[in-house]
Amino acid sequence: MGAPPSSDGSRAPARPLPGAGVERRTVAEGAGVAVFLALALFGVPALRNGYWELVLQTSAIYTIVALSLALLLGRVGMISLGQVALLAIGGWIALRLGFATTMPFLVVVFVTGLITGVLGTLIGLPALRLSGLHLALITLMFAAAITLLLEATQFPNGGGGFLGHSVLTTAPSVLHRPGFASDDAAYYRLVVVATGLMFLLVVAHVRSRAGRAWAAIRQSEAAALAAGVNVTLYKLWALALASFMTGVAGGLLAASGGGLTVYQFPTQNSIILLAVVLMGGIFSLWGPVVAGLLFEALPALLRTWGLPADLLTILFGLGVLQVQLTAAAGLASQVPRDLARLARLLGGAMGRRRGQELPG
Repeated sequence: MGAPPSSDGSRAPARPLPGAGVERRTVAEGAGVAVFLALALFGVPALRNGYWELVLQTSAIYTIVALSLALLLGRVGMISLGQVALLAIGGWIALRLGFATTMPFLVVVFVTGLITGVLGTLIGLPALRLSGLHLALITLMFAAAITLLLEATQFPNGGGGFLGHSVLTTAPSVLHRPGFASDDAAYYRLVVVATGLMFLLVVAHVRSRAGRAWAAIRQSEAAALAAGVNVTLYKLWALALASFMTGVAGGLLAASGGGLTVYQFPTQNSIILLAVVLMGGIFSLWGPVVAGLLFEALPALLRTWGLPADLLTILFGLGVLQVQLTAAAGLASQVPRDLARLARLLGGAMGRRRGQELPG
């Protein structure tokens, strides 16, 4: 549907798509995240604590997964409960490629992202006409199916055949790291750099025509169609991008720690990931950073303190409730705003106190 003709018979320029106004804020947030990742890149290995280095490394990987979910939910308005399942698929593909080919590590991770992107798009294709609760249920059933499939097939460990798993060997399902990142500190830095690249990829898309089309779709699919937006194309674009990023995270996770097991990807983790993404904030680039820390670092902190793991379910439930009631933009927006308000209150109180102490 074109723009209406003007008084002289010529067509007026089309009205710009919504979403252009958030580009400057997105760039500013991206710069802040870049500074944070730069500090994490050099600061954490300097602590020389292997346990927390591994925890924060895994947090960075899950930050990528949270970023993919925030892209779908916050930018396009698509609810997905299948990102953890896609992460498992990415890990499986990376391991299979790593054991079956001689491709370099970075090529394996990139190809894993591409294959996962294609698979995620094909899986999401039948669900394009669904939204809200129906889309969430479909993706949750997909996550449950992948969990059952992994329990039957296991992750590749160097065995023969298509599945690449052998019960005759005790070799772990772990992807060999590149020579320049063979030790834990170097691999941690590689993961942080990869996380930064994924944020850069999202910022580039949000600032492009695709980002403006996603904003239009999120506001109203009917209005987006009327404005000439190809809703199907841009939804598939978002699914492909989110699946690609999750596949890259799966490849990075396959080389992290002691390898992959089916017990790392229970179906309930998909719901927990959605909860922490909502708590972190789906409209801010800081939200996935907060979500990644909540998903991995907070459980590690509770284990260090000797607190029960079931406490997490209570904390996440209360956190989602609090965010939905008081701060729909998430902790990434609420905490700085509350801290600024507290600073103003303290500054005002100190100013009044100094005024009272001055002699009349």
